[in-house]
Amino acid sequence: MNMSEATQSTVWPLDKFQAVMSRCPFNKWLGLEARKVSEEGVEIFLPWRDELLSSPEAQSMHGGILASLIDAAASYAVASTVGRGIPTIDLRIDYHKVAKPGDYLAKGRAIHRGKTLSFGEAQVFDRHGVLVASGRGVFFVAERS
Repeated sequence: MNMSEATQSTVWPLDKFQAVMSRCPFNKWLGLEARKVSEEGVEIFLPWRDELLSSPEAQSMHGGILASLIDAAASYAVASTVGRGIPTIDLRIDYHKVAKPGDYLAKGRAIHRGKTLSFGEAQVFDRHGVLVASGRGVFFVAERS
């Protein structure tokens, strides 16, 4: 996002970001915690619990959880510049490494803000700072009537 786009909006305070994110029952179930919100982007913490496993034998996180975390980080990075929640139009996920049990941090940022569609991206890191997944999304930001 260029500076003129960034100055057109106000960034949410951290407590508002958490409140908006927690309105979604799925986000509450995941236990997502707002860690940072700024003009550069957002950070969302996902605490580990066994319900996130895809396979107990493989001890790996379900890919849908990683996709949800990427969607949340990218969409809330854009939403914080718009000032309200926004729907996802398209989402692309790349899985880089097996996500083993442990806490995770997603970092999202707005890439481009248009009048109708905006674009965001996110990366998910394990507790050692290793990139496990990343993705990009397209979000509908036009006013709905």
